[in-house]
Amino acid sequence: MKSNFAIIIKLLCVQCLAIGCVSQGFDFFYFVQQWPGSYCDTKQSCCYPTTGKPETNFGIHGLWPNYNDGSYPSNCDPDTPFDQSEISDLISRMQTSWPSLACPSSNGLAFWSHEWEKHGTCSESILPQHGYFKATLSLKDRVDLLQILYSAGIQPDGRSYSLSRISEAIRGATGYAPGIECNVDASGSSQLYQIYLCVDTSGSNLIKCPVLPKGKCSSNVEFPSF
Repeated sequence: MKSNFAIIIKLLCVQCLAIGCVSQGFDFFYFVQQWPGSYCDTKQSCCYPTTGKPETNFGIHGLWPNYNDGSYPSNCDPDTPFDQSEISDLISRMQTSWPSLACPSSNGLAFWSHEWEKHGTCSESILPQHGYFKATLSLKDRVDLLQILYSAGIQPDGRSYSLSRISEAIRGATGYAPGIECNVDASGSSQLYQIYLCVDTSGSNLIKCPVLPKGKCSSNVEFPSF
């Protein structure tokens, strides 16, 4: 009996490999927003989308499945490519909240395709394509980082602010400590670039981060205008 069971399991494993079964286990999401002023204020600069300069606000970078040890799955299902028709009702919101600043100028489709295929496919058993993008937009609506910082007297005026003050403002408003990533401007100064918050596997609830990304930031960072 045991030998027959072992044979069945082996056959199932072989079949799974043959059809490219996808493992989609993960522990939480990183919800990542980026400051466009810092994206653009670098040596390589940026290009505005074909729809024009984005509004002065944090933009979505992505919703990324992650493991508790800091590693992450990626490119989990090449058989489910990005399909613009799946998100046709979300395009206008995405152009506003999820713009691409990469060069050359684009309509954002390549950016969204990359995010879906690298990250979204690793959570598609929970959030299919439309659900993945809708959930991310909903998180953006709920977490207004710019308003949170403004309320704490932190604004994109080119001045430097303490990293601890920025972190505390976000923790006070959301209930959770963020991960903060910096980049450097054309002169090599550290500037506020990306904010990470953690979300449960449903893609809807903020949670305490099991692990925070290691962002290279000075104790004081610039918050450039845009």
